[in-house]
Amino acid sequence: METPVARHASNVAEPRHGGQILVDALLAHGVDMAFGVPGESYLSVLEGFYQRRDRARFIVCRQEGGAANMADAYGKLTGRPGIVFCTRGPGATNASIGVHTAFQDSTPLILFIGQVGRDFADREAFQEIDYRRMFGQMAKWVAQIDSVERIPEYIARAFQTATAGRPGPVVLALPEDMLTEVAAVADVPPEVATKARAMAWPSPHDLARLKTLLQNAERPMLLLGGSGWTPQAAARMQAFAERWNLPAGCVFRRQDLFDNRHPNYAGDVGIAINPKLAARVKDADLVLAIGTRLGEMTTSGYTLFDVPRPKQTLVHVHAGAEELGRVYQADLMIHASMPAIAEALDGVTPDSPDTPPRWSAWTEAANADYLANIVPQPFGGKGIDMARAMRWLRERLPQNSILTNGAGNYATWLHRFYQYGALAAGSRTQLAPTSGAMGYGAPAAVAAKIVCPDTPVICMAGDGCFLMNGQELATAMQYNAPVIFIVINNGMYGTIRMHQEREYPEHVSGTELRNPDFAALARAYGAEGHTVRSLEGFQSAVESALVASVASVIEVQTDPNIISPRATIDSLRAQSRS
Repeated sequence: METPVARHASNVAEPRHGGQILVDALLAHGVDMAFGVPGESYLSVLEGFYQRRDRARFIVCRQEGGAANMADAYGKLTGRPGIVFCTRGPGATNASIGVHTAFQDSTPLILFIGQVGRDFADREAFQEIDYRRMFGQMAKWVAQIDSVERIPEYIARAFQTATAGRPGPVVLALPEDMLTEVAAVADVPPEVATKARAMAWPSPHDLARLKTLLQNAERPMLLLGGSGWTPQAAARMQAFAERWNLPAGCVFRRQDLFDNRHPNYAGDVGIAINPKLAARVKDADLVLAIGTRLGEMTTSGYTLFDVPRPKQTLVHVHAGAEELGRVYQADLMIHASMPAIAEALDGVTPDSPDTPPRWSAWTEAANADYLANIVPQPFGGKGIDMARAMRWLRERLPQNSILTNGAGNYATWLHRFYQYGALAAGSRTQLAPTSGAMGYGAPAAVAAKIVCPDTPVICMAGDGCFLMNGQELATAMQYNAPVIFIVINNGMYGTIRMHQEREYPEHVSGTELRNPDFAALARAYGAEGHTVRSLEGFQSAVESALVASVASVIEVQTDPNIISPRATIDSLRAQSRS
């Protein structure tokens, strides 16, 4: 019989410095790539990646905000924590935008920050910041690893924290002198490190109550959102909607959780919601909100549901117990992870499965409203009609194509007129920040193309949005990632201009932009560059980009008067005069 001493002795590792221990711990947890900008504060970690370069890649980025957004995109695509490294002070502050996005988007992410040496701590040393205070409100856990022997322990906890319950970001500071110390410490075995994350499961009582509420409903509505979904969970949820013939809406920037071409699809519940869909949510007598926090963007500024007690019967399912009852006091609150609730709902079936439910006409009308809303309206502007460009794009691209975007009015054409493939088909197809962060689309697209090299990846960006992280085009070129960047150029910060014209008509201040020649800029990076002003030119440029061996930038020059799919600057000014 093996003794405890013998078991312990068999697990003793060779002496390594902290950087090697950390990289080996990441490998044990299944990490295959990390994103970052190098800094002298974590040179030993870079050495660790060099020693393990046959097993994991360190993707060198051009700015820490871009690197953190790439890690967020990785987390969204894979469901595993995106890994990002940055140096102290300026590097950490740059990376914070990605941490904030990961927190609001519930994306698993781990940010490692090279910190000043422990002997310099609390002296306001060069670039020193207390990261517990800095990131305390935008991360699930913030800590500093002060002992090289405890690196495997901290890494294991970081992975569990980032993925358990409501996923989110973790921040770990790495004192420079700690990383260079040598220790003989055992790694967490891969079979332990990569085990399935802990999940909360619904109780039989919860499922029975949900079924009773469904059976008594007249106008039910299914809303899907949040994170933690797997392709299998999305497929099961779609099957649940089919069994009960439920109209299904996807919340803000989660449109790929349900096949947009499915006859049960009712549209996206977010910014610029179809007015008919907004009315339908308000008129529903039962809303099954699964995965979504029911935040500000999803609820149209907390107007679709009364606070704190909605008039609709509300079933709220969320992986984070702290989110249940936070804003809305639901009739039934179920604490469950998305794979768990989706699997459990396999057993929730109608008593008479062959009899159409009494709300079948309600579901058909919801889908009809959605289809009518994505028909391009007559175009009265100059140049390219973005609605018809998006319709052509949805017909031309494969269903598994990945589209990314940041923030800006340009995105409303994409969200309204494009139809996303379902996560049930195998992967996320919409990567966009629910945090509303500009500059997300370009780095997210680069990461997506590195992770999914055989899948078409298209970044939609406004002129202002693209230039916030457009330098990551260099990263796309360095790693042979032929992303298609479509830059919508109207010479302004469009969203802010729209609000400005509503509040202070004709007083243009701080929203005008003087832009470069984006096609020429692309060529300077070694990418392909196109400038288009018509639908035909757009189609030709996309066709060329789809077969290009390098990244492409397509600058789409649009009519600045057409500020959104539903408004022009002229119409906003006319409203203010009436």
